[in-house]
Amino acid sequence: MSKSDPYAALRYREFNTFLLVRFVLVFGWTMQFIVIEWEVYSLTKDPFSLGLIGLMEIIPAVSMALFAGHIVDQKEKRNLLAKCIAAFSLISLGLFLLTWPRVVSGWSQNTILYCIYALVFFGGFLRSFFGPTIFSLVALIVPKKVYPNAATWSSSTWQIASVFGPAFAGFCINWIGVHWSLSLIFGLVVLSFFILLRIPKKPILNPKIGEPVVQSLKEGLKYVYKTKAILGAITLDMIAVLFGGAVALLPVFAQDILKVGSEGFGILRAAPAVGASITMLASAYMPLTKNAGMKLLIAIFGFGLFIIGFGLSTIFWFSVIALFFSGVTDGISMVIRQTILQLKTPDHMRGRVASVNSIFVGSSNELGAFESGLTAKLMGTVTAVVFGGCMTLVTVVTTGFALPSFRKLDLTKDMQEHENS
Repeated sequence: MSKSDPYAALRYREFNTFLLVRFVLVFGWTMQFIVIEWEVYSLTKDPFSLGLIGLMEIIPAVSMALFAGHIVDQKEKRNLLAKCIAAFSLISLGLFLLTWPRVVSGWSQNTILYCIYALVFFGGFLRSFFGPTIFSLVALIVPKKVYPNAATWSSSTWQIASVFGPAFAGFCINWIGVHWSLSLIFGLVVLSFFILLRIPKKPILNPKIGEPVVQSLKEGLKYVYKTKAILGAITLDMIAVLFGGAVALLPVFAQDILKVGSEGFGILRAAPAVGASITMLASAYMPLTKNAGMKLLIAIFGFGLFIIGFGLSTIFWFSVIALFFSGVTDGISMVIRQTILQLKTPDHMRGRVASVNSIFVGSSNELGAFESGLTAKLMGTVTAVVFGGCMTLVTVVTTGFALPSFRKLDLTKDMQEHENS
């Protein structure tokens, strides 16, 4: 097998099954988030309510993340992921019932909203387990020499699902309504569960089974702190995502500023994922390991510029283009970050390292949504988006000057060592 083979990971049958599971699950997950955003804003007409969706998910996601990483490193990964998907199907079923007039007849608007937020809260709890479990499972399906390539395809699959999920959700809202869109999402989640069962159980590689929780968590945090490449990458990305969370306000732009309806909303929501997907697929042929630190800084700086452009736009297609290129730059950032994590993390600590990553980066999406909703409430929607983009630029410049070693980060040697293992 050629070292430069861009399809190296795809030559393993189990990995292809894993990609199908991830695609179907993420497709349904992103559809659900979009449908919920649309329904909540339609009920309230308040951008702050969109921020509350992010807040309701981030509270359990952050509070449980480290403990979830410990559990993932202690348990068999396939069955743990199956349990998470089964629990997620209950959330989808609950949202379907909450949007059924026959079920909620006579309920007040606030009661329905509180129930939606409660289910989102439960979803945040599950979110803390999904990331570390999926990250760890990939390493058990393919050999070490194709870890970086597997990370690229796994992330690309996530992004492709994130393209079609939001776009399809926007069209579904228009075609069949919120209620039946959620029934379709429930079916997709159940389908992903049965596909996952085609992957056999995997061995537990952690030599410290039964290790006390506190000691296990300390070991994970210590490793991330001392591995500056990991710490720098996830910290930088966290700040950028936190202040660049313009996508949380897309319902406001679609309905009140650009006035493009649910279909336009789906296009806006999908645009950054399209850009990211193209970038990530291209990275399978053109690895981003050389001068990775500088490339990451440039990518996130570009992300901030395009977010500012989107915030200032009042033309639909210009807004779509700005979001598309924000996705291109975000895709570069994601590929580099995932490559760093795969190359720098030992097998027995993947759950804990991934859980720290989820706190820094994954949960910052929801915290960014809350920040965007709050600032939009305080200073207006457009000003909030522009402010977030400007803060991203400031963060990149500050990081570049404060961490010269990160600017010089190069992963070429690490890549070669894994390919030769």
